[in-house]
Amino acid sequence: MTRTLLGVWAHPDDETFLSSGLVLDAHERGDRVVLVTATRGERGTDDPVAWPPERLGRLRERELEAALAVLGVDEHRWLGHVDGACALADERMAARAVATVIEEVRPDTIVTFGPDGVTGHDDHRAVGRWTTRARDAVAPTAELLRAVLVPGFTRRFADVNAALGIFMDEPADDVAPDRHTVLTGDRLDRKMAAMLAQDSQTRRLVEAVGFAAFRRWWAEEAFVRTAPAVRAAAA
Repeated sequence: MTRTLLGVWAHPDDETFLSSGLVLDAHERGDRVVLVTATRGERGTDDPVAWPPERLGRLRERELEAALAVLGVDEHRWLGHVDGACALADERMAARAVATVIEEVRPDTIVTFGPDGVTGHDDHRAVGRWTTRARDAVAPTAELLRAVLVPGFTRRFADVNAALGIFMDEPADDVAPDRHTVLTGDRLDRKMAAMLAQDSQTRRLVEAVGFAAFRRWWAEEAFVRTAPAVRAAAA
């Protein structure tokens, strides 16, 4: 029986960093995969003069398309929110938009951010809240996986974070995951290819730590499984 995995993320590259292995597992089983991205990540640069939002947004659309092709994903939706402003959106309306996708796609499993947003980014946290609220409202029995850091990750990543500011607050890296995957071989090669396809976001990180460390650190993915909702909440 074919199952459906739905991923709901904030920016292009979130899906690749956090759930490539999950996506590849689903495809190997013959399952359907649908990914949703809230924003085009148009403000994700340290050089807004060279990369104004409109220009960067177009680039990141192309980068995401290339990354999803590597992962074999051919169903993708944009929600059309402004990068950096998800926390300012009307939460009820934003959750309703996610719920509409859930009702259409009818996923067995939904994957998104947990309350800490992994990196602490407000957009990540907001999208995680919308998705959880939408799932509880219209698909309370669907499995909900929320991405978390592998225990000890931030200790290994501390020097890079100090230099590059990847994490916006103190991330929770002591959560015991319900699902922990270590990618190897071809699956890891494909994840790396998808990440490198999003060059505007990964280049400086690869240059900072070297490709061997980059590959080793992002070979692991972890998720906490959230219990089915007891009853539907109003979206």
